[in-house]
Amino acid sequence: MQITNPNTKMINPKILYYGFPVILLTTLNEDGTVNISPLSSSWALGDCIVLGIGLGGKAIENLERHPECVINIPDPSLWENVEQLAPYTGKNIVPDFKKQIGFTYRKDKFAISGLTPIESTTVIPTRIMECPIQIEAKVKHIRIPNYSPDFAIVETQTIHVHAHTDIIIKDHHIDPNKWSPLIYNFRHYFGLGNELGNNFRSEM
Repeated sequence: MQITNPNTKMINPKILYYGFPVILLTTLNEDGTVNISPLSSSWALGDCIVLGIGLGGKAIENLERHPECVINIPDPSLWENVEQLAPYTGKNIVPDFKKQIGFTYRKDKFAISGLTPIESTTVIPTRIMECPIQIEAKVKHIRIPNYSPDFAIVETQTIHVHAHTDIIIKDHHIDPNKWSPLIYNFRHYFGLGNELGNNFRSEM
């Protein structure tokens, strides 16, 4: 006998941002300046961080030319800085699909957002000083799925991880009681709630 659930309904949402940490990706422009791109699709496995990046924007163009980046992770206090970046693109000729939804060109993303560039240790793109976690990375592979041709899956390898000292515990660990990522939840910004428990492998 097949079981049905009367409390569910099949839907067709326009977007499926069902709760991801926001990242601010810094990449190198062709003239040596740095672009900032807000992203909401990423996941990590070991030292590999996979990014989902829309095609036609400055971020993927920069990564294809110069395969280095910094994955800057803001906390909830920076949501307004992130949103300041949202309607702008680093593409000098704004792609039609972006123009139709209100994007305009702006080169100096640091000036728009009120964020501060800080020199990286190994990669050329700068870090963002205000972000509590900053990950220098190198691009290892870029793939465009044939079933979803508007996006690229970008595999990066972590080179260095920088963290604000006030969220570090035991020298090399992030204290989960002091760190909260900014969450993009169906195009709304959230922070984490109270701790519910911990995994059996947690070190604190």
